[in-house]
Parts: sequence; structure tokens; C-alpha cells
Amino acid sequence: MYAKQYRDALKSTRALEEQGLTQMKSQVSSLADYPKYQAVLNKHIPATEAQIGRLDTALAELDEGASGLKEAVTKAAGAIGAAVHGTSGDAVLKNLFAGYAFQYDQIAAYRSLIVIAKAAGHEAASTAFEKSITEEKEAAEEIDGIIETVTQRYLELSKDKG
Repeated sequence: MYAKQYRDALKSTRALEEQGLTQMKSQVSSLADYPKYQAVLNKHIPATEAQIGRLDTALAELDEGASGLKEAVTKAAGAIGAAVHGTSGDAVLKNLFAGYAFQYDQIAAYRSLIVIAKAAGHEAASTAFEKSITEEKEAAEEIDGIIETVTQRYLELSKDKG
């Protein structure tokens, strides 16, 4: 029971993680002037890759792969989001805010996924998803801790630009 819902939730959560990974990878190289922010992303990229691996493991247990179309669309959305923010003068702040909110979106997705996994009889997978929640909370806390610092650095770098 609930096998379809579990499969769909796994694929959706994986697509969400792919979107986040695409956004982080597209941003990190442009953050040389924001080393603390760059460090947070560099730390979270491998964690995100591990989370995708956990989701792939759960999908493999169902003899399922990631939904190619859904994954492609969400990766494109991540790239477009980063590109759109990248065109504005305050792109670093917009990306920071979006990344902060995105962590909580992922936390909510994993919390829901755990409920669905248990209902579908895949309680063992919950431990892996709990680890992902812990990683997402750590990333959110790290972003929370640099908002003022990144904003101050943004002001310093933009003061001569008018």
C-alpha cells in the first residue's frame, strides 16, 4: 500500500535535490568575494550529492530510476533561477535568501518522505532520510549564521558603485 506515493515522493525529493545542487554549483565559482558563503556551499555540495545517493538507493530498492523528465525540468529551473538572480546587482543576497529558504523546503520534503516511507512499509529507509534532514538543518544554520556577514560584505563591495 502507498507504493506509488512512496516512489513519487522519492523522485520528487531527488529532483528537488538536483535543483539545489545545480544552483549551488552555478553560484560557488562567483563567490570569491564572499568566502564564508562560498565555504558553506562547498561544504554542502558533497552532502547534497550523498543525499541524492541515498535517494537513488531507495529508488533502486524499488527497481526505479529517477524520473528523467522531472529531473531535467528541476535542474533547468535551478540553473534559470541562479541565472536570473545573477543578472541583478544584489544577486548574492537573492541567492543567499533563496538558498536559506530552499533548505527548509528540503527539510519539509524529507519529513514528508519519512511519513510516506513508513506508510509504504519502507521504514528502514527513514534512517537515511533522517540523516539528510540533519544535513539540511546544519546547512540552514550555517546560512543563518552568515546572513549579516554576507550583507555587510555586499555593502562594502557595492559602496563605490553608487
